Amino acid sequence: MDKDEAIKLYRLMRLIRRFEERARQMYTQGKFSGYFHTYNGQEAVAVGFCSVLRKGDTAVQSYRDHGTALALGCTAREVMAELYGKRTGMCKGKGGSMHLFSKEHGLLGGSGIVGGSIPIGTGAAFASKYRGDGSVNLNFFGDGAMNIGTYHESVNLAALWKLPCIYIVENNLYAMGTSLERQMANTDLAERAKGDGIATEKVDGQDVLAVREVAERVIGKARETGEPHFVEALTYRFVPHGTADPGTYRTKEEVAEWQQRDPILVFEKHLLERGWADEELFRVTTDEVRREVEDSIDFSEESPWPDPHEVWEDVTGPLPSPQNLSSEPTPAGGGR
Repeated sequence: MDKDEAIKLYRLMRLIRRFEERARQMYTQGKFSGYFHTYNGQEAVAVGFCSVLRKGDTAVQSYRDHGTALALGCTAREVMAELYGKRTGMCKGKGGSMHLFSKEHGLLGGSGIVGGSIPIGTGAAFASKYRGDGSVNLNFFGDGAMNIGTYHESVNLAALWKLPCIYIVENNLYAMGTSLERQMANTDLAERAKGDGIATEKVDGQDVLAVREVAERVIGKARETGEPHFVEALTYRFVPHGTADPGTYRTKEEVAEWQQRDPILVFEKHLLERGWADEELFRVTTDEVRREVEDSIDFSEESPWPDPHEVWEDVTGPLPSPQNLSSEPTPAGGGR
């Protein structure tokens, strides 16, 4: 990685952080609704892995998907407009916070169902093998999803059929408000994954250079051999699980300790040590991303709402008839 690419990764991490901070403020002001999860503190994981991808590769994410969308190249405007539910959003306002999707950038969706995206990414990896095009899938999920049946089923199939899928557990130590120790007998997630016959690695998820180094290696192996890999990225979210979460299950001391390992500050130290950046570059970059995020908010505020008839667009199957729109209850044994 050269200096220019390093600065690009730094700017992207700054953009994700600022975007999440301002989006959270807009949510609390009632600018958009639904549930809302931010990526603050975990930026190095998405940025490090997505920076290694090439055209034709894909990724899936959980409900904490804004950072991954931006890391894949989606614009702040189209992501923010989607949160607002506007027609100019990346899913025309139909997806919202937890269901971002972009065919252009290889994002096959976030998922509001814990573990729900894991088999989708595994299927994408199967398609890659079927086509023989050397593409891979990045399969991001949280530690809580490792207790979901579809995780085990998917990893087993990937190991059995040798599918080029990189399973990345973003271990932020909590599944909603439940600590790792209270939900798993074996808290070594990389060791646990070995039982499914898959190669595993661990990485410091607060260090984007460490993440990128692992990403280059495992993605390169997947392209070469077609085999899956499992990576445990140890990271931490600086905010509560979601906007309705008071976060009382964590101590202030714990959060403060992890904030000393802020991935942006860690990367700034790397850049300073290599002579690739100075405080002026950090200031200019921070100002640039602030303007970009403010522009995305202005764009979203001014964008039009979807027309009511657009609810039927991009939906497979026949359009409903007036009879099928009846408010009468469906008889037992019948369905619409």
